[in-house]
Order: sequence, then C-alpha cells, then structure tokens
Amino acid sequence: MPVALDQPVADFEAVATSGQTVKLSELKGRQVVIYFYPKDSTPGCTTQGQGFRDLHEAFKAADTEVFGVSRDGLKSHENFKAKQGFTFELISDKEEALCQLFDVIKLKKLYGKEYLGVDRSTFLIDKAGVLRQEWRGVKVPGHVQAVLEAAQAMSKG
Repeated sequence: MPVALDQPVADFEAVATSGQTVKLSELKGRQVVIYFYPKDSTPGCTTQGQGFRDLHEAFKAADTEVFGVSRDGLKSHENFKAKQGFTFELISDKEEALCQLFDVIKLKKLYGKEYLGVDRSTFLIDKAGVLRQEWRGVKVPGHVQAVLEAAQAMSKG
C-alpha cells in the first residue's frame, strides 16, 4: 500500500552507497528526507543533488537525514556521488520497491513517446516514522530550500 500523509511509512530496507543498508526503522528519532529523481548524472538531477549537498549542514542542524533514490545501480550511484561530492547516501531501487511504496512511477512522455518513469518527488518523514509532507511533480529551482524550511519548522515543532 502506498504511503499517505500523516500515516506511518512502512519499514523498508534498501541498499545504498558507501556499503550501507538503509532501514527506516533504524532512522527513528531523526527526521528523514527521501527524494526520488529520474537518473544519475542528468542536468536536473545533478542540480537537485547539488542543492541537497550545499544545504547539508542546515539539514544536519535540523536533525534531518537526506537520501536520494533512483532506479540506477550502485556503481552508477557511487560515481555520481563521488563526482558531485554528495554528503548523503544514494539508494539504488532497481527492483522499484521504494518507487512502488512511495507511488512515484508515472506515465511520462518524451519526444511523443510514452514510458514509465520516476516522477521527481520528495517526502519528509518525522522522527516517529510518519509521513508529514510530500512534494510531487517537483520542479528543481527553489525546491531544496522549501524542503529545508519544512524540515526546520518540523524540528522546532
């Protein structure tokens, strides 16, 4: 069943960069931002990742852990992370388990061709594991700042 606002997010386990396995249940006590993006090393995804990297200290100060998710493999993620100097982990979701949980696979069009792709989306989960805010169909400019402001407001709350 997909996630819903103000409801607990089902526990999940996923492989990430730096040899990590991410389990939502192990992140309780911290706020979590999970952002889904279509593809490593593409212009919009790079700009979005750089935004999270550049505001890393501010997210940390708000006791918020950031994770990027795409369907790319770990090798691609490691290269993307290293090249961009990302300060957060990237989760590989080749099997689309997280994409299904967060309902981010959508019918898209490119040059008149339809395909199923990742809808750029971000989710803010509170310290108890409850989904408190979601952004779907994200446009990159200004987005990371908006997520940071929501995380900061929630950490004060």
